[in-house]
Amino acid sequence: MSLKLLRITAALSAAAAGCGGSAGTREGTESADLQGGTVFRDCAACPHVVVLQAADSRAFAVGVYEVTFEEWDACLADGGCGGYRPSDEGWGRGRRPVINVSWQDAQSYVRWLSGKTGEEYRLLSEAEWAYAARTRPRRGSEEDPSARGLERNRIAGAPRPVGSYGANGFGVYDMHGNVWEWVQDCWSQDYEAAPAAERIWGSGDCSRRVLRGGSWVHDARASRSMLRDGDRAELRNNDLGFRVARTLAP
Repeated sequence: MSLKLLRITAALSAAAAGCGGSAGTREGTESADLQGGTVFRDCAACPHVVVLQAADSRAFAVGVYEVTFEEWDACLADGGCGGYRPSDEGWGRGRRPVINVSWQDAQSYVRWLSGKTGEEYRLLSEAEWAYAARTRPRRGSEEDPSARGLERNRIAGAPRPVGSYGANGFGVYDMHGNVWEWVQDCWSQDYEAAPAAERIWGSGDCSRRVLRGGSWVHDARASRSMLRDGDRAELRNNDLGFRVARTLAP
């Protein structure tokens, strides 16, 4: 299926250019032709994603931001997402990351997105998340694990709108400390036997799923990229959210 790349903001264009890719409005581009750093979205209500190319695995696209209330509410308005309207705790919706969503809720969102676009949307594997997180911050942005912004966020007592923290070297925002992000993998206490980057860890305790990135509840130390947690797939909480991945044709 041809991608119809929609016009993106100047900030997103700069983010993609910094990754060595090309950004902007492009029509009829096939997945196989997308270069690393290209930022695009498949529909007006879809999340922006950026193409990452790991040296030892196939390319994939990852959400530039965590999924927002605005994007979740578009799913809801279209009859998707199980009809569930998560609470924003009185902090506001719009461009704030969607919260009070379980791993199971995240699955309903990516199913809707896949059906709407005809493309394969999903959660990241844990290995993909780690790859997307472990890059140097972009010049002029805050250091991810030690950012003053993380501490300000914790003191404020609420998640911030997406893009409030600086982008990392891939042009991906808020990987640390805004909301915990569900990934696809089943929970395993020991990460030593983790599969290759493009593979989902389908063994272990699949009643629990992996969470990465820390949240507004935690200080910078608890938001480092190496730290991981897991919880019940049905759990909803006000510091739990997610970002999407999109599979690209080989």
